Amino acid sequence: MELTILMPCLNEAETLAICIEKAQMFLAREGVEGEILIADNGSMDGSPEIALGMGARVIPVDARGYGSALIGGIAAARGRYVVMGDADDSYDFSALEGILAKLREGNDLVMGNRFKGGIAEGAMPFLHRYLGNPVLSFLGRLFYRIPIGDFHCGLRGFRRDSMLKLGLSTPGMEFASEMVVKSGLRKFRIAEVPVTLSPDGRSRPPHLRTWRDGWRHLKFLLLYSPRWLFLLPGGLLFFVGCMAMFAIAFHWISLDIHTMAYAGAAIVLGFQMLLLAAFTKLMGVRAGWLPATPRQQRWSSHLTLECCLVLGGAMFLAGLALSMHALQLWASVDYGALDPRATMRWVVPSVTILALSGEIVMAGFFFEALRIPVGAAVVRESEGV
Repeated sequence: MELTILMPCLNEAETLAICIEKAQMFLAREGVEGEILIADNGSMDGSPEIALGMGARVIPVDARGYGSALIGGIAAARGRYVVMGDADDSYDFSALEGILAKLREGNDLVMGNRFKGGIAEGAMPFLHRYLGNPVLSFLGRLFYRIPIGDFHCGLRGFRRDSMLKLGLSTPGMEFASEMVVKSGLRKFRIAEVPVTLSPDGRSRPPHLRTWRDGWRHLKFLLLYSPRWLFLLPGGLLFFVGCMAMFAIAFHWISLDIHTMAYAGAAIVLGFQMLLLAAFTKLMGVRAGWLPATPRQQRWSSHLTLECCLVLGGAMFLAGLALSMHALQLWASVDYGALDPRATMRWVVPSVTILALSGEIVMAGFFFEALRIPVGAAVVRESEGV
C-alpha cells in the first residue's frame, strides 16, 4: 500500500466525516492505493463509529496526547508513506498532490507551509500567526539549520520507515517539533509545499493551549540544542568575564575590584555552562536522542579523567600561587590592615581559578561515569551492587 492518511482524533464528531470524505475523494481521483486511519485518543462523542461507518480504519490509542495518538497511528499505518493532518477540517485532505509528489521524489519528510499557501481570515489566532509560529520557526531554523518556514504545520507527509527510525516519543503538541528536529539531526531529506489553512469547523475550543504548548515547543527546541542553550551563551559569558578580569587586574580600564568580583562570577557561571553543554551532548548521544558526530567523538576522546586531573591540578597550583602572593602582601604590612583595592586584585582571580580547578576535577569524574557501558550498569544493578 502506498499511502496512509492519518488523522488523530479526540471528540471530532462535528468535522471528522467531511475530513474522511475529502481524503476518499483524493485517493479516488488520483488513483492512489491507500487507507484512511483514525487514531482515536479516547473520543466520547461517537467519532470512532462515524469513521467506521465511512469505511475508515480506527485504532484506539490509550495514552493521551496529540503526540501519543500520532505515534500509535504511525506504528499501525500500512502505507509506505503517511500524510497526517488534524481532523477539524482546517486542512484540505482532497489536495494532497503536492505532498505526495515530494514524497515520491525521495524526500523523507514533506512539510506544509501555511504562510506560503494562505491562511484564511480567522483560521489562526493573531498571537500564533505573528508571534508564536514565526518566532519558534525562526529558532528552529537557527538552532538546527533546517530550511523550513513553518515548523508547526499540522499537515505533513513522511516515509513511515524513516519516522520509525527516529524513536519519536513526546506525547504532547511538541511532537510537531520533535519530528522536524530529529529529521534534521539525522540529515533526512526535507521538503516543503504550500498548503492552505481554513477556520476549523468545531464549535468547541481547540485542544491547543497557547502558552502551555508554546513553552513545550520552546523547551524542546532548547533541550535538543546544547550548542544554543549552553555552549554559545556560556562561551560568551566566560570570554567576557576573562577579558574583564584581566583588564581590571592590570589597570587597563578604570573599573575596580567590585566589577572584578562580578567578572569572576561570570567566569564561573560561563564555565559551568560549557561543562553542561558537554554533559548534555554526551548524555544525548548515549541515550540516542542526539546523533554522534566526528567532531563530538574527537573532543570527547580528550575529556578523560586523567586529563581533567592534570588540568585541574595545574589550575589549583596557579590559584594557590596567587593566594600565596596575596598572603605575602599581607605579611609585608605585618598582618595588619590591608588596602582591599590592592589585595583583592589578587584574591578574586585566585578564588576564581581555585573554583574552576575543582569543577574540572569533578567534571572529569562525571565524564568517566558517562563512559560506563549501559549493559554493565544493568548487570551490576541486577547483582545488587
